[in-house]
Amino acid sequence: MDKKETGEYVTMHDSRSGKEFRFALLDGSVGPSVIDIRKLYAETGYFTYDPGFTSTASCDSRLTYIDGDEGVLLHGGYSIEDLAEKANYLEVCHLLLHGELPTQAQYDTFSHNITTHTMLHDQMQYFFRGFRRDAHPMAIMVGAVGALSAFYHDVTDISDENQRMIASHRLIAKMPTLAAMAYKYSVGQPFIYPDNSLSYAANFLKMTFGTPTQEFSVPDSVVRVMDQIFILHADHEQNASTSTVRLAGSSMANPFACISAGISSLWGPAHGGANEAVLDMLHQIGTKDRVPEFIKRAKDKDDPFRLMGFGHRVYKNYDPRAGVLKASVRQVLDELGVADEPLLDLALELERIALEDEYFVQRKLFPNVDFYSGIILKAMGFPTSMFTVLFALSRTVGWISQWKEMHEDPQKRIGRPRQLFLGEDRRDFVDIAQR
Repeated sequence: MDKKETGEYVTMHDSRSGKEFRFALLDGSVGPSVIDIRKLYAETGYFTYDPGFTSTASCDSRLTYIDGDEGVLLHGGYSIEDLAEKANYLEVCHLLLHGELPTQAQYDTFSHNITTHTMLHDQMQYFFRGFRRDAHPMAIMVGAVGALSAFYHDVTDISDENQRMIASHRLIAKMPTLAAMAYKYSVGQPFIYPDNSLSYAANFLKMTFGTPTQEFSVPDSVVRVMDQIFILHADHEQNASTSTVRLAGSSMANPFACISAGISSLWGPAHGGANEAVLDMLHQIGTKDRVPEFIKRAKDKDDPFRLMGFGHRVYKNYDPRAGVLKASVRQVLDELGVADEPLLDLALELERIALEDEYFVQRKLFPNVDFYSGIILKAMGFPTSMFTVLFALSRTVGWISQWKEMHEDPQKRIGRPRQLFLGEDRRDFVDIAQR
């Protein structure tokens, strides 16, 4: 469904000039109507002021819809709960890239197109050696993904639809390889080549934790939860990193540079580092008997302590992704032999008390996806420095789908936010001797 004028409008009365202006209301397929202000400046001489763009639709999209009040997340109309339970990550990738879940024949073709691109150009390994061994994996990812444009410049003509799709496949395919290499480099182990006989998630786990000296195996249930984590982070509407990718892409930058820009944005602790912050918080609390103490501190506006993993910029209800992981976390810990993980018991107690406390209920501070993902990733053996890398790996399909959608939009324009200027007006220059 395309956006359409409703025939209704919003009237703006300008008290300075005494004039009135009308702006059309546009409807999407679901969600609130929007006020079409594209001609606002031309007609009125005014801009809008919206720091953080929290009340501004910067684009139209068919990919992902969030109803934060109801706790709903849809990809192509399918609920995240159904996708996490019934689909695998590559099916969701196909859905985001093509708008539909694949038939079996389409899935076979799509899976083949991804797996044939999992290897990296062999010279890329020398690129890694330029980093210090203690370099943060996200620093490596920013550089390595940006460098892909130097190795795969045959698909950087973004006006070519076929090149856009090949670049999309390459990014989805190579991101697990790069992420695993970033980890291996940090721990001084040899890189493991992709094994295209394995599923997307199993291949990544093997490249990350396998060694040349012994066979690698991991329980199917753990592979499945890894795949679920990829699905749950695949796309999330116009968040900071996705908006960064779109803004970079609007300048006609190549896809590898745009995804590198998205990784840089995701690296910020306010965006991609929340699950690491949850673990830090749980370690700080320490034991279940101290939960009431920290609940009290969290309610004290003069205390810097905050409950991490509760609340969300968009969701004013229970994050549907958190529900999926909560149902899986115990099984994963059992399979990995860490069923007595004290952090999980602590997290469950913290969640129980917080959800019964009127302070948090009134403010709609429900657990989000980061509340449980960190515990699962820690149990799998990932260091906290890899948590945001896994987020970037998962989100690549969302970023590249948004990038692709933007380039298919005939109304695409280079991004150019305006500003409310508060600096000095024109001044006469004074020579340095007279200042």
